Formats: sequence, C-alpha cells, structure tokens
Amino acid sequence: MCDERELFVNETPWDKLKEECGVVGVYAPEKRDIARSVYFGLHALQHRGQESAGIASNKNGKIQYYKEMGLVQEVFNDEIIERLQGDIAIGHVRYSTTGESYVVNAMPLVVYHKGGSLALAHNGNLVNAKEIRDELQDNGVIFQTSIDSEVIASLIAKYSREKTIEEAIVETTKMIRGAYALVITYGDKLIGVRDPNGIRPLCIGKLENGYVLSSESCAFSVMGAEFVRDVEAGEMVIIEDNQIKSIQYGGKVQKAACTFEYVYFSRPDSVVDGKNVYLARRNAGIILAREYPVEADMVIAVPDSGTVAAVGYAQESGIPFGEGLIKNRYVGRTFIQPDQRMRELSVKLKLNVLRENIKGKRIVMIDDSIVRGTTSGKIVKMLKEAGAKEVHIRVSSPPVMHSCYFGIDTPSRRHLVAANHSVEEISKMIGADSLGYLSVEGLIEAIGLPADQLCTACFNGVYPMDVSRTGNKYVFEKE
Repeated sequence: MCDERELFVNETPWDKLKEECGVVGVYAPEKRDIARSVYFGLHALQHRGQESAGIASNKNGKIQYYKEMGLVQEVFNDEIIERLQGDIAIGHVRYSTTGESYVVNAMPLVVYHKGGSLALAHNGNLVNAKEIRDELQDNGVIFQTSIDSEVIASLIAKYSREKTIEEAIVETTKMIRGAYALVITYGDKLIGVRDPNGIRPLCIGKLENGYVLSSESCAFSVMGAEFVRDVEAGEMVIIEDNQIKSIQYGGKVQKAACTFEYVYFSRPDSVVDGKNVYLARRNAGIILAREYPVEADMVIAVPDSGTVAAVGYAQESGIPFGEGLIKNRYVGRTFIQPDQRMRELSVKLKLNVLRENIKGKRIVMIDDSIVRGTTSGKIVKMLKEAGAKEVHIRVSSPPVMHSCYFGIDTPSRRHLVAANHSVEEISKMIGADSLGYLSVEGLIEAIGLPADQLCTACFNGVYPMDVSRTGNKYVFEKE
C-alpha cells in the first residue's frame, strides 16, 4: 500500500467523474424473458445508482440496447423489455459525482468494431484513464462519452483485433489502474472481471439453466438465482456453453475490498466477500456504543443506512431504540445527488421529525458517515426545533479525511469536514451536544475481514495503489 502524497484536481470535467454503480449480467440461452430478469436485478441494485439505467441483450453476437436517464421503472416498460430478447443480457444503474449526467454517459456501452459487437457495464473508477484516453486520441481513436468506462471498452476493442476476447481483456487490465467490476458480453459469452485489489464487489449466482453476475447478492433472490461465490480479486470468469471458466490475471496484489460497501453502499441483505452486511453494521453499532457511551433516553437512526448500526448501539448500551426520523421512501439517497444544492434540498424532502417521540428527550442519533457535514447539521437543527433536549451524534464509521479515487463520492479534501476540523469543532458546527466516530480498528473488527484485505484509504489515507499523478495537465494541492 502507498501513502497519499498529493491531492490532484484536474481541470477537465471528464476526469472528475467517479462511478459507484450497479452491474448485472445474465447468461440463460433457454430463457425467453432474459431482459426482464436483468430489469429485476437492476431494481434490486437501484440503491447503487439513480441517475440512469440501461440493458443490452445479445442474440448470436448481435447486440441491442436501451438506456435512458431515470430510475429503472421509469426507463423501461413492457414494450422495451420485449424488444430486448437474447441469450445473454447485461444491465447497469449509474450515478456520477459531478453534473455530467447525460444519457450519452449511461451504460451499458456498446462498441462495434472489426471483431464484432461488445457491450460493457462498469462499476468503479480508473486513476489513469486520462493518460490512456489522451494516448488513444493521439492515435486516432474517437470517444463518444466523458466516462472512463469507454477507455476500457476502447482498449478491449483495440486488442481484440489480433487476440481472443479473453486475451484482449487481460491485455487491457495490464494498462488500466484503479477499481473496476465489469460485466461484458461478446459473441456467445458473458464475462465478469474484478480488479486485482478486489475493491469493487462482484458475485456469481446460479439459475436453473444459466448463471448471473451481480454487484451484490441481494439481486439473486428476485432473479431466481442462488448465490455461488464471489468473483475473486484479479479474476476473470467466462460463462459459455453453460459452464464457468476462470482466469486469474491479477498476479500477487494485496486485496483491498472497499470498507464503504459495508458502511453505506451495499444493501443490508447482501453478502460481500463472505461477510453479511447487516451483521457488519450491527457489529459496528455495538462497538460504537463501547467506544463512545453516553447517557440518553432514546437511540434513533438516520434512515436507512444508519438503522442497523442504531439497533446494535441500542442493544449494547441498553438505551431503548425508537423512531425519531421518518423517511419519505420516494426520495433517493442524498449522498449521491450530483451537486450540493440538490443534496441539501433532498434532506428536507427526505426526512421529517416524529415530534411526539423525541420531544423533551436526550437523543442518540446514529448515522453511517459524515462527509461534508451539511446534512448532519440540518438534521440536528430539525430535531432540536422539534423539542429534543439533547442530540448526541454517533457515527458508525471513522472520520472521512481523504478523497477516494476508486468510485465513492468523497470529494476534494477541502470539502471533507473531518479533513479540516477536529471532532470537537465538527460537533459545534453541526450543533450536536457531543460527537463520536467509530475507530478504524472498530470498523475492521465489525466487518470481520483481516485489516490487510480492506481498503480504509478514505479514513487513513493509505491507498492500495499509487494515486498520484504528474504532468503539466494537472494542478496539485499539497496535503
């Protein structure tokens, strides 16, 4: 692992894009409504991206696709699903971390080249995509989107002129650096690829007559699949002739699964790298209660991602768990809104205080993380205006002090409240009576994986790969 040396800010909007998305792939030659299975899978992964959705189907190597801005149920209808018939299909839900929310950037990406048609869906973020993109453009390659996923697709197309698709993908992985979980369909194959560090999740499910690939195992039940295993770090799986072939391409690289998958992004009913997300969050709440106890009358959660940790905190502390904030289920996650104005508006639309429950009480409010601090301050204000006597905030993850370059929306360090203020200062800024964060050691214990198999860079700045960049095209901000 390497220490963070410099924080880079690129002047090109394209390079600021980060992807934390959901991907699905289905191989089922005997299944008539294969696109509908992908549709259901994307529904289960909607929490991973709410800006756009897309499905590409493959019939005898010919690919049809449809993608549009919006939620899965808004993008697709029966007529569209019926048109997307095939033996193999892949799907994608997306969010971006800047305003680059255009349908041209939606996935799957479909590339037509000399060797045939290829469709690709990508979850993650490359740290060297700009350099590769510039080199490809210098050699005459034309790009249609502003996302790094097109770099991957272009490289695969380039290498596949003289190599098999498997060899082309392996050559591509030698060029790219960062986090990626890919689902690809080409010819009569469904292919899944997980980056050498295993930063982004990808798993395999078994259908009666086929297989499923998914970012999370929570999609399998609605798709009628049974969990088989996770795709390993640095592994490519090729599904054809109703069989799975595995290629280990990653070499001897330290695994570094993203801790934020357990803190926030994954659904509680998912199992990521053998660890149940629900249990990890409950354990985090239990350990948080040990590390930062407080006298109070009720434990409440910031729904939904703070709820399980709040149950654990209440269990360990003996303070009753209750509802203090009611969530509007029809408003998306505030964390993944593209800009701060929309994020702040979403807080008001998303949450309402249950006054009868919190009036006159000392409240412990459990949240999964504090990134910018603006949301927490607004919630504390709402609680106190509704009559809460005290509001003590407990966070079931450590302070987010460093930018993530691998796909999680943690912005430039100047926007990270914990990178610029002490815990005491943050507590005062957001109006809390006290503030306590789970320790890095506590989070690792809660997840239950060895420390050297987890990426904790957003908390401690220790990255699993070199994230620094040099060159005249970059503006650097020293730590």
